[in-house]
Amino acid sequence: MSYALYVGRNHSRTGHAWLGGYGDEPSSHWLEIVPATDHALGSMIEVGVGPEAHMPGRRISVPQAAHTLRHMRVSYSYYLGVPAPITNGGLNEAGVAVRDVWSTSRRDLIEMTPKDQQGLNYSDLARVVLERATSARGAVELCADLIAEHGEATYGGNSHIFADADEAWVMIQFAGGQGLWVAERLGPDSIRASRPGYVMEVPVDDPAHPDFLWSPNLVSFARAQGWYDGGPFNVNAIYGDDKGRWDGIAWIEAEMQTRAARPEKIGLEDMIWAIRTEKLTGDTAGYGQVVPLTSSADPALAVMWHAACGALAAPFSPVFLGQEVIPPEYSAHRYLTTGESHRFQDIRKAVSGGIDTISLVPQLHETSVGAFQDSKRLMYLMQLLGDATLAPVHEAFGRHEARVSDLLQAHLHVAEEAIRAGLYAEAIAVLSAFSNSELMSALSLTRNLATGLSVQATVATPSDAQGSPIGFNQIW
Repeated sequence: MSYALYVGRNHSRTGHAWLGGYGDEPSSHWLEIVPATDHALGSMIEVGVGPEAHMPGRRISVPQAAHTLRHMRVSYSYYLGVPAPITNGGLNEAGVAVRDVWSTSRRDLIEMTPKDQQGLNYSDLARVVLERATSARGAVELCADLIAEHGEATYGGNSHIFADADEAWVMIQFAGGQGLWVAERLGPDSIRASRPGYVMEVPVDDPAHPDFLWSPNLVSFARAQGWYDGGPFNVNAIYGDDKGRWDGIAWIEAEMQTRAARPEKIGLEDMIWAIRTEKLTGDTAGYGQVVPLTSSADPALAVMWHAACGALAAPFSPVFLGQEVIPPEYSAHRYLTTGESHRFQDIRKAVSGGIDTISLVPQLHETSVGAFQDSKRLMYLMQLLGDATLAPVHEAFGRHEARVSDLLQAHLHVAEEAIRAGLYAEAIAVLSAFSNSELMSALSLTRNLATGLSVQATVATPSDAQGSPIGFNQIW
């Protein structure tokens, strides 16, 4: 289902907006930094879903852009049969951040979706925006154009939040194969959570309204189906689940409004808390992201705070868009990667014709521990031992993050001065070393905490204990 949270700059202690969240998927997750690339004339990309998807379709090829932007994202290997690698979003060199969140459509739309649907799936849209968009509004317009030209391959309805330093847009894509979508602008005074993504009343009588965009058929199709005959156009009631803001959304939006009302407003630790709290985050969360939506002096200095799995059991560390490498511990591993259960790190299998028996994961990665897997171990220990683990683990994470946040500002200042002096490579080297060091420090902290809790678990839990999995009390 996933989760996203946008906080406008007027609520921010540091004067810029924030976008945070996580993805809800069962498979492995890994961090990637994708370089800017020039593509040959006529290059194509394959998009959509195949017959094996939960809501089946037909894969198609669409034109690739001549140039794609540098960006960083978290990828994963499985969700409802959507072809891997999949992404919910990240941050690009133009300062556009993306979060993808499920948003179910009404049952009628799901049932009328063609069984041979074609077009871009939710991950395709998130990836293409990261590759091409230079503004949040431009991201909406890009998706609208692609859907109009090529269609959308749905899994029942979806949404995105696209954000830049000035504004954000919530875009809902509805099932049904009709190219239906709507988008709402979020400004400096907005606080908006998505899980699911929602838009309520749309001013359809004012097509020039600056805060809303929608597909040309949004109203006419509803009229033709008998779902709308005038008056306020509540798009959630007409095309969505008619539930409005779910309980978890209402709770976290109220909590963040309370924090925004304080003299100190909302800072990094508040955004991290909102992505970490056990009321919202558990085993389904595959990672954590918090993006400060700043206008960097150079795109290489743009930062995304990353947690290796659900932030309930993983500390956040900064990753810079300009850095060239990330530790293999945070890259792809075979653990929970779809398809790896029947593959080998053995080239003889390829020689004998068993192409699909060769692992897709670099062997170097498998020589390292996996941050995602180690964080999962800590999560399960915390859940097994109960609420008493939350305060000490989160306090340790908070100390790590506060220390790194202070160091981050110093490193950014040094890097900015170095770039002004023409020492670009040296600036990137400093930032890369800092980020990689702190990512490894975060992993070390996670493993040490897990070691301590495992001792408690050995004492507190019978060796033959079975039964249902234990988790914290989540709102959703």
